Amino acid sequence: MDLLQSWSGNYIEAGCDEVGRGCLSGPVVAAAVILDHNFKQSLVNDSKKLNFKTRMDLDNYIKDNVKDYAIAELPPAFIDLHNILNASIHAMHQALDKLTTRPELILVDGNKFHPYNYIPHQCIIKGDSKILSIAAASILAKNYRDQLMIKLHDEFPEYGWNTNFGYATKKHQDALIKFGPTVHHRQSFRLKYD
Repeated sequence: MDLLQSWSGNYIEAGCDEVGRGCLSGPVVAAAVILDHNFKQSLVNDSKKLNFKTRMDLDNYIKDNVKDYAIAELPPAFIDLHNILNASIHAMHQALDKLTTRPELILVDGNKFHPYNYIPHQCIIKGDSKILSIAAASILAKNYRDQLMIKLHDEFPEYGWNTNFGYATKKHQDALIKFGPTVHHRQSFRLKYD
């Protein structure tokens, strides 16, 4: 099924998505994408449905061929203070803040969002597998976060972040039990190290 190029048909739309909500460590990362009218790329889809190489190959294509895009991240300390849902929405707001083009409609993956700058928004369940701009945002956010976690892995190799990217795999949880949490872990999440 082809993803929709536009939800409204005539407004400047910014597709928004975030990654890293369910992770034990690392930031939550959000992206906002405004497509160019001529944007065409049949491989763009929900980032969870694409392998690492395909996503990385699409990264530059998306950045070079959309009208506007922006990426924002919020650290574990912010997540612990405000909870992961609010942190995810705030990261999307920050990505929208960074756009140079003001959208007329915000399309959000999921079912929750806080009003932003008097711009109408539409929440779309599984939007990253329905709307092209949201799918593109999901790819940019995931690539950014994966690269960040691979860099953090060099500093803390015992947690396996180069392969689990901060998610609660057995290796990650075993490392938490053995070594305890790092500054990059979310203290408000149930960390198995006690």
